[in-house]
Amino acid sequence: MKKLIAPSILAADFANLQRDIEMVNESDADWFHIDIMDGVFVPNISFGMPVLEAINRHAGKVIDVHLMIVDPDRYIKTFAQLGADILTVHFEACTHLHRTLQAIKAEGMRAGVAINPHTNVALLEDVINDIDLVCIMSVNPGFGGQSFIENTYKKTKQLKEIILDNNAATQIEIDGGVTSKNAKQLVDAGADVLVAGSFVFKSQNPKETIIELKEIANS
Repeated sequence: MKKLIAPSILAADFANLQRDIEMVNESDADWFHIDIMDGVFVPNISFGMPVLEAINRHAGKVIDVHLMIVDPDRYIKTFAQLGADILTVHFEACTHLHRTLQAIKAEGMRAGVAINPHTNVALLEDVINDIDLVCIMSVNPGFGGQSFIENTYKKTKQLKEIILDNNAATQIEIDGGVTSKNAKQLVDAGADVLVAGSFVFKSQNPKETIIELKEIANS
């Protein structure tokens, strides 16, 4: 199956957001990855509903929304209305994860679960068949531009084994510190989707960088 590239809008130029959204539309990227942070679950605040609504008006690709917020259940219906195609909640923020996943699917979205660097992937085994996407955080969530955590390769392999053992169709997404230097190793470990923020938006030619990542991931 083709490996996907999802530029992280958190690293875009917020003063030129429409320009950067159009760049992603015109590029070889597959998804828009959009981080919603509340300043409570993570020590940072990103954009909220009005900005997502504005992005959705211009975005021509899958909108992959990553909620880094407490009590995400309160907003599931809202994010569906705002145009999210995939809604990812954090394992660490959900008391009743199975119920949350069912609520996301009931609104017509694909259901994702993100796990922090310290969280063991084995904790997802009981619900793996209910998860469309697992987002492995390869940096500590909250800020872009961080260094990649090397243990991510091992976690990705472990998660891939769980998916295969349970005949699940779950995709594995890696988020944080993804570059052309680690993309191939991540895909070899089992990754299906690579989220790239700073590496794309801070490059000289973002479209070329996306092409490069995609070629490496699918080589």
